[in-house]
Amino acid sequence: MTGTAVLIAAILVLAFGNPAYVDWANRNADPNTAGGFFLRELTWPAWRFTSQNDTGAALRDLLAADIKALLLIALTAALVGGVSGALLASARGSLAAFILGWGCFILAAALAGLLTAFLSSNASVRGAFDWAAGGAVYGLFVGWIVGAAATAARRR
Repeated sequence: MTGTAVLIAAILVLAFGNPAYVDWANRNADPNTAGGFFLRELTWPAWRFTSQNDTGAALRDLLAADIKALLLIALTAALVGGVSGALLASARGSLAAFILGWGCFILAAALAGLLTAFLSSNASVRGAFDWAAGGAVYGLFVGWIVGAAATAARRR
């Protein structure tokens, strides 16, 4: 189950955090609609992994965003792997696996935002709270995908 959750988290980060998708979503997704909100929310772990600074962002901000994307995957692995054995041993059924995957992804995203905010060029505690809140919202609206994958993996 842990491997499946990490694989789905990595796919979400790679597919929807890449510069091409982020640019497309920012240009085409209407934030005033539910679908547009979701398409834009998928871009939260945006990464660049390039030395080209065509966005005008400080290099520290680009590095923080890249580390945030990697940390999201690593924290998902640590959290799901750390609690899945003990929790699911006593809880039988698909709902427990779903909530475990979804909840761990919410927490992983919030922690990734909180920890990497201090690497940004305008680091502050208030800024870290904003980054953590952005991660929690991302996890809430996207993490159900990880939860569904964890449920499917549990059934096998």
